[in-house]
Amino acid sequence: MALLSLRDVEVSVGDLKIVKGISLDINAGEVHVIMGQNGSGKSTLLSALAGHPKYKVSGKAVFDGKDLFRLKPHERASLGLLMAFQSPNEVPGVPLASFLRRAYAARFGREISPFEFEKILNEKMAMLGMEAALAKRGINEGFSGGEKKRSEILQLAVLEPRLALLDELDSGLDVDAISKISKMLEKLITPQSSMLIVTHYARILKGLKVDAVHVMRDGKIILSGDQRLAHKLEEEGYQWVYRSI
Repeated sequence: MALLSLRDVEVSVGDLKIVKGISLDINAGEVHVIMGQNGSGKSTLLSALAGHPKYKVSGKAVFDGKDLFRLKPHERASLGLLMAFQSPNEVPGVPLASFLRRAYAARFGREISPFEFEKILNEKMAMLGMEAALAKRGINEGFSGGEKKRSEILQLAVLEPRLALLDELDSGLDVDAISKISKMLEKLITPQSSMLIVTHYARILKGLKVDAVHVMRDGKIILSGDQRLAHKLEEEGYQWVYRSI
């Protein structure tokens, strides 16, 4: 059984339908990528799956055997469906480490001592090649664009999602920063965890074993393929896709 199974999923805001019938299966350990021009519905789909309250959803979504659309956002997160944001909020005065300790307790349903959590956090930061000082700063307070994206990946590393939803983590980054993000993502892949990545650029996929690439247009998946499709889209754009369907 697929970890995430979508059948005819539609997403609307008010009377505006943005996602218009998505069907997709993601198995444990798989990496799926969604590409498409701005306004195609990519980020809206991810936000709806995570449970953003402004979206009205229909169709069927089953995550780890449970009806996803009947679950509240915090229940989805507790099951291991977590989202990394393109533009995460800044929360001055709340140390990232303190936030992550509370999030860890909510995710796994158990409290651990500050000493135990510090050990876990330091191990994750070392694995990702991050400086420990970052976790002592306020959440995204004064962070550069690259630091914000690395902070999002650190949160995923600590919370160990079953399915990570990644919304354009490469947005606004230079080539070197994207390369760093790609290497960090590679370290998060396990046989038990999956990723659904929204991106415009194939370069963030370097080092990742991508199982499927999907192209969205006007709220629908119009083409699917392997990793070569992502590279062709980056090199040639989308017009050839539109002409071929």
